[in-house]
Amino acid sequence: MKPSDQLSEFVRRAMVQGGDRDGIARALAHAGWSAPEIDEALGGWETAPGLPPVPRPRPYASAQEALLYGLLFLSLGMIGWHVCELGMALIDRLIPDPADSRYYGPGSSTRWSIASLIAFVPLFLVLNRRVARMSLGDAGRRRSLVRKWFASLTLLVVALVFLADGIYVIYTLLNGDLTARFAAKAALVAGVAGLVFAYYRDELND
Repeated sequence: MKPSDQLSEFVRRAMVQGGDRDGIARALAHAGWSAPEIDEALGGWETAPGLPPVPRPRPYASAQEALLYGLLFLSLGMIGWHVCELGMALIDRLIPDPADSRYYGPGSSTRWSIASLIAFVPLFLVLNRRVARMSLGDAGRRRSLVRKWFASLTLLVVALVFLADGIYVIYTLLNGDLTARFAAKAALVAGVAGLVFAYYRDELND
């Protein structure tokens, strides 16, 4: 039995025997348990007159949901990446650089990005709809640990993108190389990252 399960079982038995929460908390603290561990164990049970301690819902993990949220995470990342690729190609055409003589017509990378979006956008929409329907039909799905882990991972990646984008802009500005084309590309990256952040911003608060 894991330590957390041992602690939870002790709290349940203590409540069955009539122990009050303050007394149980003091006993656990004296035994060496930390305050967050004690709060979590006590918060896992609800007392009701005439009934034994009632367990509160707890987070869970599911292999099926790991596949679902993993594909959702992958498809969202691919969409964000290739939207940036297409956006930068468009910026190169709309804001030409006289010092750059390269041709920016539709090349293999542009076609690859379009093909990727054609594949991943429908996949993302289908997965997103399924996740929404699962959460709507069963509110307990929002307690999924897999869901929260992928949301945390996505927000971490978004934060790193924001940080890298800001550092690169500041470096370019200090180097005297900041151009309208570069500023537009930096704004594009920040905008895409902001949309991804907006998609996941409420996941950790459920």
